[in-house]
Amino acid sequence: MFAVTASRFDKDNPLDGLELGERPEPVVPDGWTTVTVKAAALNHHDLWSLKGVGLGEDRLPMILGCDAAGVDEDGNEVIVHAVIGDPARGGGDETLDPKRSLLSEVHPGTFAEKVAVPRRNLVPKPAELSFEEAACLPTAWLTAYRMLFDKAGLQPGGTVLVQGAGGGVATAAIALAAAAGFRVYATSRDEAKRERAAGLGADGVFEPGARLPERVDAVIETVGEATWSHSLKSLRPGGRIVVAGATSGQVPPAELNRVFFLQLSVAGSTMGTRDQLERLARFLVKTGVRPHIDRVLPLAQAREGFAAMAGGDLFGKVVFTL
Repeated sequence: MFAVTASRFDKDNPLDGLELGERPEPVVPDGWTTVTVKAAALNHHDLWSLKGVGLGEDRLPMILGCDAAGVDEDGNEVIVHAVIGDPARGGGDETLDPKRSLLSEVHPGTFAEKVAVPRRNLVPKPAELSFEEAACLPTAWLTAYRMLFDKAGLQPGGTVLVQGAGGGVATAAIALAAAAGFRVYATSRDEAKRERAAGLGADGVFEPGARLPERVDAVIETVGEATWSHSLKSLRPGGRIVVAGATSGQVPPAELNRVFFLQLSVAGSTMGTRDQLERLARFLVKTGVRPHIDRVLPLAQAREGFAAMAGGDLFGKVVFTL
């Protein structure tokens, strides 16, 4: 079958390790099944994998891709939940399983004609969502959903700042927060991306570090070092930062005096549960919100999508079709 594979690691030129070509059909363990992939979405995770982050040399070559929507062996349209874990080991939450992984870390990923997954990882795809839209949900959109509706502690009418508009999680957070009735502020270095963020429902868009019209209840943080100080300063007393990434660096000044004096909270968040993915899909059907897709490419042109992500030339998701 045709697949997109990490064949070697290169921190400086990650795309040099990208290989497109034929790979063996997936092995299907007991309790697993296969999905014929119709669409798969690109994430920063795939780029990090080509740099050797979260993926060992002993697992190469590895089929990349966490996200997919397709058709199961019984002909049902499904969304693939990317977290491979045991809820029992995580106290009912597979993302807290110490042995959990994502597709393409231990088990082959979704950038292929077929992918093997545990049966419990299949979520029904609503007919109202296209395969391309559904493929965007399992990583970026599910991460944003959990950050907003589980970790942030926001109440109806609350206020939220989304740092780094343009990335997959950030664009999802803006759209979801606006649909939920929150007052949304967003930042980006790029004027065009700020305008697009406003189009997604942001009530105010600003350059990074700009003073907001008010202090917010929560900050959705995926940028890290470059925006961390601004995130802390933008919170009201008792507010909360929810962090699910650190693309600009992972060691910002902690500013602990501000954290304890204003009684701020910092919450980490990674992915989401299978049940949250199912609720996210229903939320989109009910509200009419849809993922913003930057471009759709045939899987055979995956290198073009990876290059766009590596260059930061994106607003929303890159989706590959088969």
